[in-house]
Amino acid sequence: MLDIKFIVDNQQYVKDCLSKKGFNPENVDNLISSYFEMNKLKTSSQALAEEKNRLSNSIKSASAEERPAIIAKSKEIGEEFKKEQEQLNEVQARFDDMMLRMPNYPSPDCPVAPDESGNVVIRKVGEPRKFDFTPRDHIELMELNGWSEMERIAKVSGSRTYAIKNDLAQLELAMHMMVLDKLRSHGFTVITVPSISKEKPLYGQGYLPFSRDEIYYMPADDLYLSGTAELILNSLHADEILSENDLPILYAGFSPCFRREAGAAGKDTRGLVRVHQFMKTEQFVICKNDIAESEKWHQKLLAISEEVLQDLELPYQVLDICTGDMGAPKYRQYDLEAWVPSQNCYRETHSCSNITDWQARRTNLRYRDNADGKVKYVHTLNNTGIATPRALVPFIENHQNADGTVNIPAKLQPYMGGKKVIGK
Repeated sequence: MLDIKFIVDNQQYVKDCLSKKGFNPENVDNLISSYFEMNKLKTSSQALAEEKNRLSNSIKSASAEERPAIIAKSKEIGEEFKKEQEQLNEVQARFDDMMLRMPNYPSPDCPVAPDESGNVVIRKVGEPRKFDFTPRDHIELMELNGWSEMERIAKVSGSRTYAIKNDLAQLELAMHMMVLDKLRSHGFTVITVPSISKEKPLYGQGYLPFSRDEIYYMPADDLYLSGTAELILNSLHADEILSENDLPILYAGFSPCFRREAGAAGKDTRGLVRVHQFMKTEQFVICKNDIAESEKWHQKLLAISEEVLQDLELPYQVLDICTGDMGAPKYRQYDLEAWVPSQNCYRETHSCSNITDWQARRTNLRYRDNADGKVKYVHTLNNTGIATPRALVPFIENHQNADGTVNIPAKLQPYMGGKKVIGK
């Protein structure tokens, strides 16, 4: 959510920002019009309420002859007040909905483009492996080593689900343990969170009202399945006023995650690439309202994810995401993509975002500034720590041997019981 007073005072700037993100700048005019109409109705309603109270208070001291006229006038004003309240509720609801749909302002340093074709490769780290044998894709490797039950689990749980076994299942858990240990060494608080949520946190994060078709809903319980620990962590301190001394708050959140992937038609969904349920370790930061501070943490989160990919010995590239591809909540976004040999391309493993105070305004999360004592909205940031099974795809394909076994990098071996090779 944005600051309506800033929008009113900086209309052309806000329109330019919305245009860069692919939103209709006319929405700004409609929002401001509703804001002024709402304020006018609030002022008018308050005046009517005060007049009605004045008339009601005057009845006792009025003469018998005056009372009928005062009562009639009070009733008339009461009816007028009721109508204005109905109007106000309609305008307020329209205004609130438009405010919830306003995207965050993009950083002036973001590439400006309408879609993912405008994303910019900042750097590539590591060289894609040149095999001296015909490499297998991750599905062939799983079948060869007896690591999965993809066909059987589809009969039980439907498409885009997975069941992996033995060394590969251990490898999935080992990745999370390695990343959680890394994050704790960087000062993060490790926290496991539920995968169910009430509706309000989805508005707080920004999933709603933008992506309802991507979310699993359980109507009998009026609860939703979470697509990331960020959803829960973002509302963990909702409506609180923290001390600046409490900041930054660093969370390493672990949870099962659920996504309908309703918009994934036409994309590669074979095997482990894009599934409905997965496990994710999430980096989440709450810091003070200072763009230099949150940008510092943005770079820190990015560096940690690069460490993870380097520890896993995967070739990867870092993308600066353009305005048209970054989504409504984002101020600045970097994606990391690991090389997938079977697809001859890089595929996303991490998404690192600075949200500034956009989410905090929606959750009403604030802190008291030490310098001036003012209450301010915090900044929030998030980044993938590791998401599986997505990360398993480039891992087993890049580290495969001719016989179908898979090498385990040195940094991961302690989490695999010292194993240097798995399979066969």
